[in-house]
Amino acid sequence: MNLNHPLTYLKGVSNAKASLISSELGIHSLNGLLHFFPFRYIDRTKFYKIKELVNNESDVQIIGKITSLRTVQQKRGSRLVATFQDETGSMEIIWFKGHKWIKDYIKLNTAYVAYGKLNFFKSSFSMVHPEMDLVSEYKRKIQSKLQPVYSSTEKLTNKGVSNKIFRGYVQELITHIFESIQETLPQYFTEQFQLLDKRQALLNIHFPNSPELLAKAQYRLKFEELFFIQLQLLKKKMIRKQKIKGYVFEEVGKNFNTFYKDHLPFDLTNAQKRVLKEIRKDVASHAHMNRLLQGDVGSGKTIVALLSMLLAIDNGFQATIMAPTEILATQHFNAMDSLLKEMDITLELLTGSTKASKRKQIHKDLESGDLKILIGTHALLEDKVQFHNLGIAIIDEQHRFGVAQRSKMWQKNELPPHILVMTATPIPRTLAMSVYGDLDISVIDELPPGRKEVKMVHRYDSNRLSVFNFMKQEIAKGKQVYVVYPLIQESEAMDYKDLMDGYESISREFPSPNYQISIVHGKMKAEDKEYEMQRFLKGETQIMVATTVIEVGVNVPNASVMVIESAERFGLSQLHQLRGRVGRGADQSYCVLLSSFKLSKEAKTRLQTMVETTDGFKIAEVDLKLRGPGNIMGTQQSGVLSLKIADVVKDTSILKKARNVAIELLSKDPELSLPENRLIKNTYAVLAKRTGIWSNIS
Repeated sequence: MNLNHPLTYLKGVSNAKASLISSELGIHSLNGLLHFFPFRYIDRTKFYKIKELVNNESDVQIIGKITSLRTVQQKRGSRLVATFQDETGSMEIIWFKGHKWIKDYIKLNTAYVAYGKLNFFKSSFSMVHPEMDLVSEYKRKIQSKLQPVYSSTEKLTNKGVSNKIFRGYVQELITHIFESIQETLPQYFTEQFQLLDKRQALLNIHFPNSPELLAKAQYRLKFEELFFIQLQLLKKKMIRKQKIKGYVFEEVGKNFNTFYKDHLPFDLTNAQKRVLKEIRKDVASHAHMNRLLQGDVGSGKTIVALLSMLLAIDNGFQATIMAPTEILATQHFNAMDSLLKEMDITLELLTGSTKASKRKQIHKDLESGDLKILIGTHALLEDKVQFHNLGIAIIDEQHRFGVAQRSKMWQKNELPPHILVMTATPIPRTLAMSVYGDLDISVIDELPPGRKEVKMVHRYDSNRLSVFNFMKQEIAKGKQVYVVYPLIQESEAMDYKDLMDGYESISREFPSPNYQISIVHGKMKAEDKEYEMQRFLKGETQIMVATTVIEVGVNVPNASVMVIESAERFGLSQLHQLRGRVGRGADQSYCVLLSSFKLSKEAKTRLQTMVETTDGFKIAEVDLKLRGPGNIMGTQQSGVLSLKIADVVKDTSILKKARNVAIELLSKDPELSLPENRLIKNTYAVLAKRTGIWSNIS
């Protein structure tokens, strides 16, 4: 029996059952079954006598004999009732399904182990559909004191693949292949880190003989899983730096120095200077830069991006920045156009709504090299957009772009451009180690001086009038206000209604001509959105009623209040992003979370977290605990987190240890060529075949 064989190699697994297990649980081979681990265990160490039973609806196991079987008619169908007794008393065992099969299977007056949930009715005990094992068979099984329980589905149970049957498949598999299970870690590893060997770990994860052995098996398998993920990520990073050559930006030239000395509108923070130094070191080497830049909303990532692009221009290259929305791309363009207005550097904006004649000119200037900086949206990825010599590509809010989309940026050049991906959505350290472990990571962890922390409050719907009064007070001071409504695609019609209802109630409370109101939502045309945004930016309107289209990138320093309606419907990262839309000027700003009284426990935690801290990384850690890693990363990036047993939230200490061990191993033996690392090299080679080169493009 080979682990690559299909499930049908196991006794009792027909083609139909194998197909069902495959579609329901994603298990396609014997190897998949071996690595499909139980999610909980039942203590089967104690046997009860019938007279010892107490009414607590617990699972129990009893040794006894079935002395009689009878069929009892009911209003609908019938039930099969057995009298089950031991030397201390008797009870009933009841089946509502499978009567014929049970009658053929059950042997009267023969010792059985009955296991199931206890029911108590009319002063007597019973069990419904228990697990029944002949004592003689029970003794022949792999004796596990803790009984494994596997994830299942209703469809599997209805088709006869109960937990007992599934457990039997796993038992048969381990019995047949136990001696041929191959070790994946060298002996010096298992000795140094006191790990169970692979065979014992797999045996005790499925059929543990004690809680202590189960804990050791779990640790061994978690460590191994996280170690090989880290090894793959670190090896990819090494290979990229060795084999994928990047353009060399040798010179810190005229454009960079002139801008830095004469046109920089404020002093850089120490964090910005540190990140800039890391980027300069990358682009000055022959290696290809692949760096993730994390920085809270308002921390000054855009200036770092601009200075990085000036380095490229000083060395004869072009630069580009790609943003997920037209609003954000336009804002980047306006900000950089303003900063570079006194310098002789050409820059253009390319989005879906750029006119054909303008687009044609951009394509021409880009190919000739006359155009130095191109800012845009997904429109940059079109085949017609060809650069003369692209030196650096900056991707903003990179989690909003799919991997395949980002790879197109690589194909614009003979050599890949240096890549800088930026995010204002803080990524917890544990997640960064797992998902972006092959990237170099920079963090801007301080805000520019003079920024005041946004004051955060949570209010209920019943406080709406006092919130409106507060808005009026701020508007009277010459300030502006955002009022944001949720936008969840599945209920877009309902959200649109909420937005329009809200707009009408605000219009009544803030009537024209004393107040002017802008409205922005996803159903509007791009030019209409832009018109409303510009009115708000110029101060022609005091209130902006919007959906989350303003979540990323809208920069209005005069806006001092953010009111978030139905705040319980937003995720933590969204709330954090929205809060970042205010507090961009020198004056005190406020964020008001409005919610209903009916809040789930999770919603309360989210709102409380937002009120208690403005630290994006603390918020991200709470978000990770609440939602889990897969949901945070989104489907396109959660592949590396499809873990069999480890959990990057709960197993942080194992993850850190596994990464440090992988770093130390590769520093001593980068090619894994030493004889003692042969097992690691073989396992790594198998795993590396299954993954593509996606990590090379961030």
